[in-house]
Amino acid sequence: MSGSPRDIFFKVLGVSEAAARLAANWHPSPRPGEEVDLLQAGGRVTAKAVPAGEDVPPFDRSTVDGFALRAADTFGASEGLPAFLDLGEDVRMGKEAGGKITVGGAARIATGGMLPPGADAVVMLEYCESIDEGMVAVLTPVAPGENVIRRGEDISTGNQLLPAGHRLRPADIGALAALGLTRILVRPAPKVGIISTGDEVVPPNSKLAPGQIRDINSYSLGAAVTAAGGEPLYLGIARDEFAAVKTKVLAGLASCDVVILSGGSSVGARDVAGEVLAELGPPGVLVHGVALRPGKPLLIALCQGKPVFGLPGHPVSVLTTFDLFVKPAIERLLGLTPGLRPRLWARLGRNIASPPGREEHIRVRLLETEEGLLAEPVLGKSGLITTLVAAQGTIIIPLGKEGLAAGTEVEVYLL
Repeated sequence: MSGSPRDIFFKVLGVSEAAARLAANWHPSPRPGEEVDLLQAGGRVTAKAVPAGEDVPPFDRSTVDGFALRAADTFGASEGLPAFLDLGEDVRMGKEAGGKITVGGAARIATGGMLPPGADAVVMLEYCESIDEGMVAVLTPVAPGENVIRRGEDISTGNQLLPAGHRLRPADIGALAALGLTRILVRPAPKVGIISTGDEVVPPNSKLAPGQIRDINSYSLGAAVTAAGGEPLYLGIARDEFAAVKTKVLAGLASCDVVILSGGSSVGARDVAGEVLAELGPPGVLVHGVALRPGKPLLIALCQGKPVFGLPGHPVSVLTTFDLFVKPAIERLLGLTPGLRPRLWARLGRNIASPPGREEHIRVRLLETEEGLLAEPVLGKSGLITTLVAAQGTIIIPLGKEGLAAGTEVEVYLL
């Protein structure tokens, strides 16, 4: 890209345009999968489709405590005119059902028990009365298949259980266990290098001297990377010097799939990230400045074929730009199509003004009221991490709007 980073900064792009510029220049190749234990597979992404190798359940089973029987033997049954059935051997849990159920017969069965041959339904215990050890009175009719899960009704042999590129959720882990799969092939977690910059930034375990602040961004970004499916690599803190920042970025490019810097992305005399990334091209800097609040001084670069993000230094700006730009890049490396962000609708609790020319992301807390869900703005500067701690979501004021009125229905993107 022609022009210095400081020139590019004054040509800010819209959020979607900035994301599209990286997408047009970066085409990551699929990477081979790695096999992991099922107990460690939660949140990972399947590397290939998972077919079902067997039926689940592997036999017809009861969903209630009661009596297994032929549904036809209960038709017309009532409290005044019960159906009297002969009891055979009880169905033992974890054992194969024995005797066949014939006309006028039944067998006591527990939830999860194997349906005996000849039975096609189960009547709940509450709708029965024991006459003696060999007979039961059924007080209500049941239909064929009632209170029964058929063999393969949950998972059928040969069907695809999970597609490739699927992020594994708790229910998916359970389904894999049901098939007897204790190891699963997943996409490798992208390694994401994290660098904080700033002469004033020190590690969290440091005793602060005057003018110093602890490194918030490395830790919040590390947690965000993990939640997105990546593996954070903490590369330390770089002073606001060209050589120091360049050394850290080169270390990140050598060992990581993505590199994130926080701080130093603006155009002040001590903001050197743009100059470093321009030198490490081609193409180097793709974006420097986005029509976004908070987060205008965002840098997006491509260096040695890898995306590098220069995020603003303020903690709220860091996490806002991470969600909008870095998280989708991690998802692309995982072979995922960046998904819909979880959202809900609420009424805005107060008027909000917004300067024109920028897409503004406002933190909100959610309150239950008699009239429905209320989104109450959490106001504060982008340097205040507690505004995010207090928030449950964000709302977006579009580029062309100068604010929103109280009572407006707003879409809340959940944090």
